[in-house]
Amino acid sequence: MRAISRQPRLSNKPSSFSLDKVSTMSPVSHAQRLKFTALGVLVLQTTSLVLTMRYSRTLSSEGPKYLASSAVVFSEILKLLTSTMLVFHSSSFSVRGLNQVLKEEIIDKPLDTMKLAIPSGIYTLQNNLLYVALSNLDAATYQVTYQMKILTTALFSVSMLGKRLRILQWLSLLVLTTGIAFVQWPSPSRSSSEKEEVVVASQLMGVLAVLSACFSSGFAGVYFEKILKESSQSVWIRNIQLGLFGLIFGLIGVFVQDGDKVWENGLLQGYNGVTWTVVVLQALGGLIVAAVIKYADNILKSFATSGSIMLSTLISYFWLQDFNPTSLFFVGAALVIIATFLYGYDWRSGVNPRTRNDV
Repeated sequence: MRAISRQPRLSNKPSSFSLDKVSTMSPVSHAQRLKFTALGVLVLQTTSLVLTMRYSRTLSSEGPKYLASSAVVFSEILKLLTSTMLVFHSSSFSVRGLNQVLKEEIIDKPLDTMKLAIPSGIYTLQNNLLYVALSNLDAATYQVTYQMKILTTALFSVSMLGKRLRILQWLSLLVLTTGIAFVQWPSPSRSSSEKEEVVVASQLMGVLAVLSACFSSGFAGVYFEKILKESSQSVWIRNIQLGLFGLIFGLIGVFVQDGDKVWENGLLQGYNGVTWTVVVLQALGGLIVAAVIKYADNILKSFATSGSIMLSTLISYFWLQDFNPTSLFFVGAALVIIATFLYGYDWRSGVNPRTRNDV
């Protein structure tokens, strides 16, 4: 007779400590950590940029103020260097490979490169407008008002890309506009002194700068998205092209706007540690947003927007002490925060609608 080897029967019950379960759980927890890390970094970057820019323009030490136009130029230089280093990394740290990629994708394709001149010029204008805005508005009001870019981006996406908005998204845009109107609603003044009139004029200039930045941001963002969809070039190559034109437009802006001051006191007049912090935060903002888009979703981005607004409000009130909120401000800010959630969430499926043909 053939011997029958007895082997232990394997249980069909799933073990609570099986390797399969561990290997399944680990990526999920890792992805969650990446999401919330990206969320925290975006909140800190957005809030830090706004607050440091506001502080550097209005509350920093006495002496000559730095030129906002020059800060935009140095930001473009840093973004250009960072994007080049990322392409260098993707070329296996080969100088020859980097030169070949730049030659093939930029020099040998002049028409594709020239397409980036339009959004680059608009982005340069937008960055200068943000300095004007934060020179005349407190950080909290700026943060809430700047969410108008959601509306402008949506409208340009519908008109230029043919995207469709759901009814809930149109409703969220209406709520957003109402909230911003409440935030900008003039508070009753007890005096009509000359100083009060100067303050009102300054706030009006800040609001106009923010709204102009929102329109430029919406158009440039949608235009850039359209270019990316029509080509196979990497986003970092496109960022290098944007940086090259941004540097050119930025230098033109320096000498047109502040040429006399540059010849008199130099390009680095008024620079200090806070100024360089603003430059670095502004330059790295795009990379952080790219990481959030990759690892997070619209809901977490809404949390980031809401968290940044609330944090900016608290710091402006308690630390910078340049912000006196009204009841209408709190109502408007709440409406803006609600609108960001309504716009980014698909209530029909309960998931992030990025994969859909919606804005």
